Amino acid sequence: MPDEEDLRPALSLRGACAAYDGKPALVDVSLDLPAGEVLAVLGPSGCGKSTLLRVVAGLEPLSAGTVLFDGDDLAGRPTHRRGFSLMFQDGQLFAHLSVARNVGYALRLARRPRAEVRSRVAELLALVGLAGYEDRMPATLSGGERQRVALARALAVRPRLLLLDEPLSALDAALRESLAADLRAILVAAGTTAVMVTHDHEEAFAVADRLAVMFRGRVVQQGPIGEVWARPADEETATFLGYPTVLAGEPADRLARAAGLAGGRVLALRRSALRVDPEGPVAATVTAAVATPELLRLQVDVPDVGALHAVASRGAQVTVGQEVRLAVDPDRLAPVGARTEVSRSL
Repeated sequence: MPDEEDLRPALSLRGACAAYDGKPALVDVSLDLPAGEVLAVLGPSGCGKSTLLRVVAGLEPLSAGTVLFDGDDLAGRPTHRRGFSLMFQDGQLFAHLSVARNVGYALRLARRPRAEVRSRVAELLALVGLAGYEDRMPATLSGGERQRVALARALAVRPRLLLLDEPLSALDAALRESLAADLRAILVAAGTTAVMVTHDHEEAFAVADRLAVMFRGRVVQQGPIGEVWARPADEETATFLGYPTVLAGEPADRLARAAGLAGGRVLALRRSALRVDPEGPVAATVTAAVATPELLRLQVDVPDVGALHAVASRGAQVTVGQEVRLAVDPDRLAPVGARTEVSRSL
């Protein structure tokens, strides 16, 4: 059994509040992050997630509450004495320095021996997949390569905590997806405790172990990422996590029964929760159909339920106005909040 020291979180916020010009930006935020794990703080623009990051970094003052690391209250401790590293969305590399000198910058400031700096730089460039790039200049790199250099630089001093502010948002969608997987592998390999703020739920799922969802300055749900995904706290959270439909009452009960689940709950549905199946228990009429490279995305009308998303295989002969049968995948439904919660339909 782990002792109490093992169970103590690395980072803790307790009742953290912050304001700008008298307007609340963080409201009573409490959360924990175990050592060696990655927390994604997810929310729309203006929800307070970047303020949370800046408060942890010591760049913004708290108006109430505490920030602790390894049990130590960080009140009054300046940013440069917290042992944290920050990485921003644009990387902020020094354009006049080579890749190696960018990565080793903080180590040189700390007056580490040259041999140690060279060794650490080589180790980190290998970790981020840029071995041999030591003499390249930032202007010659792609966007993804620049972000890898920025990450290597942030890791150079072996920070107690790495703070990532929308680190992939400046990249195109395809590069974001591939680099998110690489970022996860790099952080795990380095054993780094990290907090990443993002507005992209797919990016959060690809990188993080834990998730905190924020709206209007408050953390409305937090926990292991699979648990948050499997049971959103409320409709707003479910929608932001990528569930386009939330049902309550008899419509929710009807689909729950079709999926072999108990009723009496609010249900969030993924776009692929309903699939065309000649043996399916749910009757529907197709109202729209759009082909993608992988499948057909449908809009269907289910009697006494309403308009829903559904899918069919790419080669299926499905047309607008056609009557179809649908199967309901229980793994693509999520109960919202408490099982007996009553809520409106979206």
